[in-house]
Amino acid sequence: MRLLSTALVIGLGVRVVRSRHRRFLHPAGRSFTGTLEIWGAGELLGAALLDQPAVYGVTVRISKGVGTKGARGDIRGVAIRVDGIDLLLSSTGTTPVTKRLPVPRRSFDTVYGAITPYRSATRKLYLETVPDPDGRSLGRSLATVPSGATLLLRASDHTVGRLTLGHELPPAVDEALAFDPVRNTTADLHPTGLIHASRAVAYRMSQRWRGAVTSRGSRACP
Repeated sequence: MRLLSTALVIGLGVRVVRSRHRRFLHPAGRSFTGTLEIWGAGELLGAALLDQPAVYGVTVRISKGVGTKGARGDIRGVAIRVDGIDLLLSSTGTTPVTKRLPVPRRSFDTVYGAITPYRSATRKLYLETVPDPDGRSLGRSLATVPSGATLLLRASDHTVGRLTLGHELPPAVDEALAFDPVRNTTADLHPTGLIHASRAVAYRMSQRWRGAVTSRGSRACP
């Protein structure tokens, strides 16, 4: 695992050098306003965001990891800024071996998971979003992702809420957004693990090089 983490840091460092003034992780994307309705899991998970029913105003970015054109396959991404927390999720596999690994997909209608576990006040959690069977399709290309599309938020196999995309934000706003899964966390919900520590270095290097500034997430709607 340590060898894997070291290789990841070196690889991402090279990508940073080659990508000054632009994102080197998920460079192609569209950002939206949105809402996240939380209804809870039916049992306490140890995190206020997941346990307390509420409706939050959020910022959401839908992206492609490498930035392939059109509907070509890529690692798809969903980033959510909510209540002081940045959640970064990528398209994953569905088997026990690949469920925690980024996997390229040809559609945005797929499962998005965190590559590292989250730690709540009481347990380890795996966060993911999955297609909403009652919602609109997100389509295969960035251009087709519609306002009003929905995804379901899950925490360790518990469906805890629904994410709804609002209106699209201007390209300049999308370009300036800087999600930080390291600093934008709370004491009762934060990622952990060696891979997470490596990713922290990569994100901070990228943000500093392109002059991006992170900010805290939205609060719950009254």
